[in-house]
Amino acid sequence: MTHIDEILTLANKFANEGKKPTVALIKAKLSIKLPLMLIINTLKTWEHDPNFIACINSENKVKYSELITKDNNQLSKLIEKIVAKELSQVKKELEELKGQVAQLSKK
Repeated sequence: MTHIDEILTLANKFANEGKKPTVALIKAKLSIKLPLMLIINTLKTWEHDPNFIACINSENKVKYSELITKDNNQLSKLIEKIVAKELSQVKKELEELKGQVAQLSKK
């Protein structure tokens, strides 16, 4: 479930309960903190769909957390590879510079 889907789900849930979905109501019920502009913009385009009310339960929150953790782990591994590659290039350049300094100091 995307962030927008979660906002839309909550908006529909409130509307089905006879409440007007407001930014404050949505923000209070979100499973994670989202930028206010995302909530506002989503509510501006929201149209009530009584069938779009897939409840946000703890199982969905766990799956979402697992996805975030998995994505973060993959991102960390990618960053480590990039840093290692860049570091090896810097080390190579450093060794070349040390060689040049050694040659110049012999002269």
